[in-house]
Amino acid sequence: MNDSTGAVAGPSPSGTALGRSFGGCLGPVHSAVRTAGLEALAQALKTSRTRTLGLMQAWQMALPDLSVPPLPSMNPPLWEWGHIAWFQEWWTVRNRQRHLGTHSALSGAVFDASHWLNADALFNSSEVAHDRRWTLALPDLAETQAYLAQTLQRSLDHLQALHDAGRATSDDDLYFWRLVLQHEDMHNEASVYMAQDLGLALPHTLCWREGAAIHAGTQESAMGLNGSIQVPAQVHTLGHSGPGFAFDNERQAHPVTVAAFEIDAAAVSWARYLPFVQDTGHALPPHVRFACGEQETWQVRQFGQWQALDLQAPAVHLNALDAQAWCQWAGRRLPTEAEWECAAQQPRFAWGQVWEWTASNFLPYPGFEVHPYRDYSEPWWHGHRVLRGACAATSVHVVDVRYRNFFVHDRRDIFAGFRSVAV
Repeated sequence: MNDSTGAVAGPSPSGTALGRSFGGCLGPVHSAVRTAGLEALAQALKTSRTRTLGLMQAWQMALPDLSVPPLPSMNPPLWEWGHIAWFQEWWTVRNRQRHLGTHSALSGAVFDASHWLNADALFNSSEVAHDRRWTLALPDLAETQAYLAQTLQRSLDHLQALHDAGRATSDDDLYFWRLVLQHEDMHNEASVYMAQDLGLALPHTLCWREGAAIHAGTQESAMGLNGSIQVPAQVHTLGHSGPGFAFDNERQAHPVTVAAFEIDAAAVSWARYLPFVQDTGHALPPHVRFACGEQETWQVRQFGQWQALDLQAPAVHLNALDAQAWCQWAGRRLPTEAEWECAAQQPRFAWGQVWEWTASNFLPYPGFEVHPYRDYSEPWWHGHRVLRGACAATSVHVVDVRYRNFFVHDRRDIFAGFRSVAV
């Protein structure tokens, strides 16, 4: 078995609900907005919109024509932002059954017309094929900002109307507002990783969650928490149970028998990953290089700028195949998502800087019932791999120990790494 903590040629390794100075998480973390009431939810919607507008301005400064290549990992920026507005309007303004929450799927939702011309033909992701989005006559930036502003105000007005009618107190009452909040936050994260992939210069305050940075070493390392955790055998309840918002793929909660295992306390760092690259010749992710010159050093490209790589930072921009190859080299394995969630209950379990690949395919839990937004989970079964945790670009609203992210196994553009389990 190879020593997964072996020396790396080049420089030596340097030594809200999140509430951590480094922007990461220790132990189980549950998103507060999943149970937020009307006032807190309205404020969260405004906060996310502020980030959206900030990212729009930053993108325009970095890429004035807002033109991106038609790649599977990309969307035209103007389409992304128009889709955020459309999604919010569709579910919280136009949806006549918005007060029924998940139960609206049982009776068939009825939708009013959009107040924006041709919105459905432009921004309905269920109907507009990905490749077609580059050929659409999209509104310009100012028009898109106006659509976002009008939709947010109407959405907040409808939320207030529920309150005035004596509602806005149950999970069903608030379901669609919680959904559109999470949706906007996810698209904002996508805006950040698209900018990173294109090498665009964006302000870190818009990219990283407060106190978090993907390319910086973690406080866990300084505290000696980058060892391993022994997790005892147990029956773990996997998935969401109890009150509050949950995505359909998080239900139904069900017991899973988990054998005892040993897992990394934190995601695999560059100091552990790079010896594998040097030993095997495995390809580096596109944002990392070994620079030879007056001073040989590992470097990372962050939003278009090359800088020294902190070897104690988690390895990132790795796909599931990279993670599996490292595990095979190191004599370890990836955790299942049940093991990840079980281990995340431990107080020394550090996460929240990079998404973490698991060994689990994206499949429905027993008793799965599709929610009104039918395209969120159901079309993607079997072809995707589950990632757990969160990355530094993930909104605090999304960070939740139960959240199931999912991507195809060869994606390297997302902020993903991994942790390992002893064989």
